[in-house]
Amino acid sequence: MNHAPDMKRLAFASVVGTTLEYYDFAVYNTLAALVFNQVFFPTVDPLSGALLAFATFWVGYLSRPVGGLLFGHLGDRRGRRFVLVITLLIMGFTTLAIGLLPTYAQIGVFAPVLLVALRFVQGMALGGEWAGAVLLTMEHGSERERGRNASFAQMGPAIGVLLATASVALTTWLLTSEELLAWGWRLPLLASALLVAFGLWVRRSVPETPQFHQVDQTSHRAPLRELLRDHWRGLAIAGAVRVGPDVLYSLLSVFVLAYLTTVLGLSRTVGTTSLAIGAGVCAGMIYVAGKLSDRLGRRMVYGVATLTTMAWLWLLFPLLDSRAEWAVVLVFVSGLTLHAFMYGPQAAFIAEQFPTHVRYAGASLAYTFAGVFAGGLAPLAFTALFKAYRTTTVVVLYTSVAMVVTLIALQLARKR
Repeated sequence: MNHAPDMKRLAFASVVGTTLEYYDFAVYNTLAALVFNQVFFPTVDPLSGALLAFATFWVGYLSRPVGGLLFGHLGDRRGRRFVLVITLLIMGFTTLAIGLLPTYAQIGVFAPVLLVALRFVQGMALGGEWAGAVLLTMEHGSERERGRNASFAQMGPAIGVLLATASVALTTWLLTSEELLAWGWRLPLLASALLVAFGLWVRRSVPETPQFHQVDQTSHRAPLRELLRDHWRGLAIAGAVRVGPDVLYSLLSVFVLAYLTTVLGLSRTVGTTSLAIGAGVCAGMIYVAGKLSDRLGRRMVYGVATLTTMAWLWLLFPLLDSRAEWAVVLVFVSGLTLHAFMYGPQAAFIAEQFPTHVRYAGASLAYTFAGVFAGGLAPLAFTALFKAYRTTTVVVLYTSVAMVVTLIALQLARKR
């Protein structure tokens, strides 16, 4: 029996779902770097406003483990498909609410308070989404192609960032700065309602994974307890391996974007357009990296990309400080390509640390807890360090330490 059409449909459902969820998340991230410091925190200087905006950015990561705990348990008890529909609905409604949120000028301090609350819910939804999207394709396909199959879900964030930054870039290009700050920033957020409706239609048509059906649920009534008791080593390794690429992604997609506009004085359009180009290249490279990891091994592909990134970091800010548009594009394309060769094998690597009956919970918790202290905290740490020392060297050193954490985790991981 030929299963190729089923895998294509499952891959599409996985990519579409994560694309839409990360579109919502990335639109917020981009606006936090470009607009929210003036719309929700207008009473402080631009750099302090960026610091406060990045604090709300971190809240979205801080709430991910809550979603990982809740939806990870449900995913191992009720099924992958069940959770994927719920998380997409929550993300869609939350992003729509942010798009309709009154500003600081309209309701004062309640505006940033509501923004933080909605960001918390948004992070919960994303915390339960990722593992389910990965397992949807990985548990249907051949064990020999786990890297490739799991990479479909990994492509979604890159495509989501591409769509998000393209929509923000188009908005900044079409509108004046005054129009963007007055009402234009809402448009990319409100547009997600149509995308979510399409995503729900796609996801409701996919079947549950065969590996989940094979698990005797009566024998595993407390997957979280079993995970923490028997699989803590895999949990620690799977979380630590995410630290480097997570910090790199936040460096490029958030801090560099803010650095270009607030420090170098370049236009918002240059930054968002360059990020969109880089994200487009990244999406294709994620698939290549995932497929390559099936042939060379996850640790080999992941490790070489991590070491290369540590050298590349020292070229990053000299290129940006040239203020040349071609250099900005080169930074985003090269940086996100390196990220892709870590992110592509990552999904299969993390999932392979756990047996099927605790895989959703294990992958969710590893992914989300690492995000809190890696990608979520990074923009806040970058901005605070740069404000204190006024040099980008501290940013490079911070990111390099994160890469070392990933290399140690790869070395400690058992061969699979």
